[in-house]
Amino acid sequence: MKIHCLGTAGYHPNDSRQTSCYYLPDDGIALDAGTGIYRLQKFLNGDSLDILLSHAHLDHTVGLTFLLDILAKHPHSQIRIWGESDKLEAIREHLFHPLIFPANLEASWNPIDDTSEFLIGETKVSWRRQDHPGGSVAYRLEWPSGKRLVYSTDTTGDTSPKYIAWSHAADLLMHECYFRNEASEWAQQTGHSWTDRVAEIARQNTPKKLLLTHVNPLDCASDPVDSNLIRQKIEAETLIAEDGMTIDF
Repeated sequence: MKIHCLGTAGYHPNDSRQTSCYYLPDDGIALDAGTGIYRLQKFLNGDSLDILLSHAHLDHTVGLTFLLDILAKHPHSQIRIWGESDKLEAIREHLFHPLIFPANLEASWNPIDDTSEFLIGETKVSWRRQDHPGGSVAYRLEWPSGKRLVYSTDTTGDTSPKYIAWSHAADLLMHECYFRNEASEWAQQTGHSWTDRVAEIARQNTPKKLLLTHVNPLDCASDPVDSNLIRQKIEAETLIAEDGMTIDF
């Protein structure tokens, strides 16, 4: 399995990172729709596109307005957008308000509230609510081959037994790591994760591979989250997501 990192920053882009968007070409599934989605046309596969939204904040949704150009060059017979019903309603009412974006997006909007899991083709998708201002959800994707991916972004991080059981032993755990440890109090106030919290989650979760996502765009260091502190505590291969990266899992 492959996943393309199209946008890996939180909040806003910087000179090297766009905001959150990841694409699974074998399934035509995108995780979030931040500004990085403009790169999607290079990788599109098949004639359907499914977008799983973690929440409605603009760094995860503004790229939905970029789809008209993308789909004009790569027509798709089916576009489906998935998320909590109140988030989808807010996006349709505000982001696609005629005074903000005066064009119609031909897509189906699919609330996930009434089911704990659903299918996209042969891929089973389940979700859990997370602690974040306005609320966000984590997704778990499972394939008939037994492969498993967990995507947890915009969260203070969940170390509860229920979350660990739900997300345990993923082939790829994609977890936000927005702040270094010295900003842990601010991370909790703003609903984000920091280095030691992610290390603890990964230690209990035991993924085969850990991808640190949704990094702080104001920290342009080569290692903006002190990832070696995480590597010291877990055995999994640990990578910091970068725009343009392709991950095999």
